[in-house]
Amino acid sequence: MDKPLRACVIGHPIVHSRSPLIHGHWLEQYGIKGAYEKLDVAPAILADFLSEIRLGSWLGCNVTIPHKQAVMTLVDSVADEARKIGAANTLWLEDGKLKATNTDAYGFAANMDDFAPDWREAQTCLIIGAGGAARAVVHACKEAGISDVTITNRTTERADELASEFSVHSVQLIEALQNLDLYQVIINTTSAGMGDIPPLPINFKSARSGTIAADIVYAPLNTQFLLDARTHGLRTVDGLGMLLHQAVPGFEKWFGQRPVVDTSLRRLILDDLGEP
Repeated sequence: MDKPLRACVIGHPIVHSRSPLIHGHWLEQYGIKGAYEKLDVAPAILADFLSEIRLGSWLGCNVTIPHKQAVMTLVDSVADEARKIGAANTLWLEDGKLKATNTDAYGFAANMDDFAPDWREAQTCLIIGAGGAARAVVHACKEAGISDVTITNRTTERADELASEFSVHSVQLIEALQNLDLYQVIINTTSAGMGDIPPLPINFKSARSGTIAADIVYAPLNTQFLLDARTHGLRTVDGLGMLLHQAVPGFEKWFGQRPVVDTSLRRLILDDLGEP
């Protein structure tokens, strides 16, 4: 009996995930007879669900909150990227083994490559935030060869801890925002500005014109962070591409086709977001 061509995204809750739209688009685009679903998997049944993947019921899955750390203790193999970031978001079955990786750093870097390809030439970078997304972005910036990475956060202790773990710098938020001219790339990894969450009060006046400002938030697409950055002559990169590109490696592992992030996929998600 042929292995069923189906994958999914698991989380708790999971209702707002746009992963089915992304993978469904690719399945149709490449003429693959498969399916991608979203499943609400409570923590209490996570191990049982992973057993279903091992039995071949699924090709694999994406993983979101609250399972991104828990799955790392339940799989057979964890990729270096996931270990360094401290979370996994993509699982697949290979040679009878359930494997895990993290594609968020890849997604962030690929999005930057699309819209600000010279970001890899930067020597200095400021990362705002010290949560899970920040970990992936720090990893991406180090892998890109940026030699001077600085983390800042409202809670200074969290920034210090993350900086120590990744062997980069940390600085108090007020000091960082007063010296934006020191950085060639400025990245918001917090949820500030998303939905009803208030934006960070950042004055980009001290930043150098041409500096790259990137936000990982994609709803809304044009956050106050990006609008303020543009007002002061900075180049901007929105967060939608990170969402799209992080899906690429998983689709390839499950369905055997490496998909392309193109304008039609971006338009599909923008329409779903209600963005022009």
